[in-house]
Amino acid sequence: MFMIVGLGNPTAQYAGTRHNVGFDVIDRIADEYNISVESRKSRAFVGTGMIAGRKALLVKPQTFMNLSGESVRGLVDFYKIDVETELLVVYDDVSLDVGQLRIRKKGSAGGHNGIKSLLAHLGTNVFLRLKVGVGEKPAQYDLADYVLGHFSKEDRNIMEESYKRAVHAVELLAAGETEQAMNEYNKKVKREE
Repeated sequence: MFMIVGLGNPTAQYAGTRHNVGFDVIDRIADEYNISVESRKSRAFVGTGMIAGRKALLVKPQTFMNLSGESVRGLVDFYKIDVETELLVVYDDVSLDVGQLRIRKKGSAGGHNGIKSLLAHLGTNVFLRLKVGVGEKPAQYDLADYVLGHFSKEDRNIMEESYKRAVHAVELLAAGETEQAMNEYNKKVKREE
């Protein structure tokens, strides 16, 4: 089974914020594949379906971002997921331009508290990541305030296109086409001026 975890914060006040792009990508995948992500297990909303001919588990942890690892660890144990080959984590990245995607096979937390929690609970830094750029925070902003803020109308439009690309990237990753996905999505997106 291929487990796809989108990181975010529960409750309506965080819906649509930069920090919740992981949840937004899971919602787009669920829509595309007609998967209901409403069952509850290990303090997460989960749903199963088929993606690229592979059984997939969609996950939206409900522990709040900084404790994401607790929820994910419980699911990894329950479903006997091989973290290095069967886990994909989707989350926001402030070091990438708005809408930019980046796929990595391993790495550090890079200051992301959700990933810090995963690293602590999974005991490895080797798992697939799909980072979704939310843009660099302006100098005068506090990082927490920035990632918990909402996109401008223009950036929202860019993100909608990005979510479509993210769904396709996830399809390739689920099919085991990691190198192809990296080649296709790890390059800068040209913006129309």
